Amino acid sequence: MLSRPNAQKGRAYSVAKIALTDVTLKTLPLPLKGQKSYWDAAVPGFGVRVSQGGAKTFVVLDPRARVRVAESIGRYPRISLQDARQDARRRLAEATLGKGSARPVRASVAIKSFLSESDLKERTRKDYRLLLNRLRLGETKLADVKPADLEKRLSIPGMYPVARAFFKWAYRKHYVDVSPMARMKAPAAYAARERVLSADELNRIWRACPDDAFGRVVKLLILTGQRRGEISGLSSIGADRLTFADTKNGRAHSIPLGDKARDVAVLPLKFTQWDKAKKRLDEESGVSDWTLHDLRRTFASGLAALGVQLHVIERLLNHLSGSFKGVVGVYQRYDFWPEMSAAIWSWELHLLAVLELSGTQALNDPDLSAMR
Repeated sequence: MLSRPNAQKGRAYSVAKIALTDVTLKTLPLPLKGQKSYWDAAVPGFGVRVSQGGAKTFVVLDPRARVRVAESIGRYPRISLQDARQDARRRLAEATLGKGSARPVRASVAIKSFLSESDLKERTRKDYRLLLNRLRLGETKLADVKPADLEKRLSIPGMYPVARAFFKWAYRKHYVDVSPMARMKAPAAYAARERVLSADELNRIWRACPDDAFGRVVKLLILTGQRRGEISGLSSIGADRLTFADTKNGRAHSIPLGDKARDVAVLPLKFTQWDKAKKRLDEESGVSDWTLHDLRRTFASGLAALGVQLHVIERLLNHLSGSFKGVVGVYQRYDFWPEMSAAIWSWELHLLAVLELSGTQALNDPDLSAMR
């Protein structure tokens, strides 16, 4: 067991060096959690990474990196020890001689490879795909991407960490010699939005919704307060409920199906052209400076104004924090279905009143003050 300085943390880390053979590869112990690397005594910088689940992946350290960067060579036994060791020697020699160069690959192809190789939940994978596509790199060669090509879009909420992870992966795959984000600073912390739409704005947005999948998604966002991706990925419509299988927290979620939602909810609701459709809806409705996620906040705020208890609102929103975190979340198993049904009924009743009146009349109606 040798000790080597860790350039990233400024302290020593342990490196296990063993004689890698087919016999030792088959008998390496599995870690209790995470991954453990074993380094070859014959070829410094070459080793195998063993996961908790039993996967064994050959890796090689890049000697040019300031911090330890383990590049994947391939998984054993799909690739043999002999071939992996030979490939490691080649990579190490090229890095030492300065002959390494970025492999040409189009950005669109690299993004697909990154998403397929990443160990992400399906919902997170969809979010990553949406963000990376918004970089609009298209068919540009990844090695030709410059910092200026990225700067304007890194301020999009959630974009910076996803783009940084993508280019770190691209560096490890030899698709770029230097990450275009190497000297970039993270954008200022994202300020949480507080926008709650008024009754008049909901009225105009509802009436401007087109009679297509996008229009139905927006109406269901108003009616149910769910997330955009969950509505567009709605898995089933039952007699008394909507069920969402693909949720942000990975837990199946059902909410009561109101009468108005029953009229709107028609599968399939898959949709991709969000930006164009949203821009067109803004123009048709005359409502600006709002996002589809603001409808979720409007739903929650409206229910609170109607007197619905916070824990019922959280259950409708499929929140695991707040009232349902900690010990309460472990032992409390009541589903609050009657209370959620009553909340949805009250919300639809108010929405029907708003939609049947003109915008000005709705705003002046004292019975609808909770919607303002």
